Amino acid sequence: MSSRRAGLRALTTHRLFWPVAVLVVMLAANTVYRPGFLSVQMRDGHLYGSLIDILRLSAPLILVALGMTLVIATGGIDLSVGSLCAISGAIACLYISRQPDQNDLGGVLTALALGLGVALVLGAWNGVLVAVIGIQPIIATLILMVAGRGLAQLITEGQILTINSGPYKAIGVGHLLTLPLAIFLALAAATVVAAVTRRTALGLMIESVGGNARASRLAGIRSGRITFLVYVISAACAAIAGFMMTANVSSADGNAAGLWVELDAILAVVIGGTSLAGGRFSLGGTILGALLIQTLTTTVYAMNISPQTSLLFKAVVVIAVCLIQAPGFRARFTRRRAPAAAPVPVTEQPKEQVPA
Repeated sequence: MSSRRAGLRALTTHRLFWPVAVLVVMLAANTVYRPGFLSVQMRDGHLYGSLIDILRLSAPLILVALGMTLVIATGGIDLSVGSLCAISGAIACLYISRQPDQNDLGGVLTALALGLGVALVLGAWNGVLVAVIGIQPIIATLILMVAGRGLAQLITEGQILTINSGPYKAIGVGHLLTLPLAIFLALAAATVVAAVTRRTALGLMIESVGGNARASRLAGIRSGRITFLVYVISAACAAIAGFMMTANVSSADGNAAGLWVELDAILAVVIGGTSLAGGRFSLGGTILGALLIQTLTTTVYAMNISPQTSLLFKAVVVIAVCLIQAPGFRARFTRRRAPAAAPVPVTEQPKEQVPA
């Protein structure tokens, strides 16, 4: 009995248990509300269904959250990822719109290279501000968050830039092996990031810099280079996510593309078990957090919750997940529910007989 209780306690205290439990509850609630929610159908050689849509729509968030995980693991934050999504998508769409043949694969690849290149330069700018100049990460990336949104609107001239490119559209809504191509792109990015951080010493260096930057420098780790690198990686992930977002609608909107995605990415990282203070990180937990947030968004739309209260509903659910996931909150809650221990009876000691 004690071993079973210990095993149950170890399961419930695992950092991914409660996110998985909440995800299962939301899927069950959707199934009750819509009996066909879990059904997956084959149409024209492609799989369709609510579960497939959740995976496809969560792909951009997974990409942004992967880069955010590495930044947060170093003790930083990147608020500019939404603007980077808008900039990369706007550059790609602008280049494609000026081509005589928008379906030319070479032109699409050039557009992707230009968008990715600009994003890498802006990510390096963030890295220089944080790692070299020493500006606080929240301030350094807030600068690009504001300026980058304006830059995206300058690229599109304040208009919604529409394109008609089949190869570019495939990034967002194309299919491969009956599944959306966006799922494979997100899976490939997660595999590359996991291989680089878990199969090499880079992951340990990132955790060391986030845990104690001064101690890592004394140990011979060039913390400045590590910090610079994670901001570049975060920008690259945001650029690919920007391509997906604009490809989904075949247009670039500098004002709306990637809007507030940085907040969802931070929530996905926190739900996945990575501390905002830096140090140890979990890529698998981040992916799970992104899926949970997208499932929550789908649930809000499926249950016809009014737009005025949808954000509030989403915030309440996320706060609840974070609270039940926090060990301190669970310990305080269980301590209050624990029954008071019965007082131990005190037996009266016999009096010592004094000889007459």
